[in-house]
Amino acid sequence: MGLFDWLLGRPAAASPPDDAAAESGAGQAVGDQVTADDHSQAKDRLLFPRPKFQGEFTPENLAFDSNLQEFAQRVAYICSLENSGKISPDDAHQQIRGLYKQLSRSHKGLKIADP
Repeated sequence: MGLFDWLLGRPAAASPPDDAAAESGAGQAVGDQVTADDHSQAKDRLLFPRPKFQGEFTPENLAFDSNLQEFAQRVAYICSLENSGKISPDDAHQQIRGLYKQLSRSHKGLKIADP
């Protein structure tokens, strides 16, 4: 099963095709072909997950939820870069601190009450 197959909800193949069947194109149903658009959508769902909004629906809450999800995604990327040695821990801390300040300003600007 390929990386994008589970995202697309496709079942795993029972066994890989042999060389003769692969060369002749036998064993592939037309409906099983994966398009570039399928891969693009699957990649977007993997890299930018967007769970459903949970909570009281107001425009302010929806906007803050979107900002919060973006904050979480960026923090995850920064942590991955720091863990792989691409950026220093101090640089990661400063970037996350800046993102948190932006999120805090967003919360105050949207005038959302603290729970």
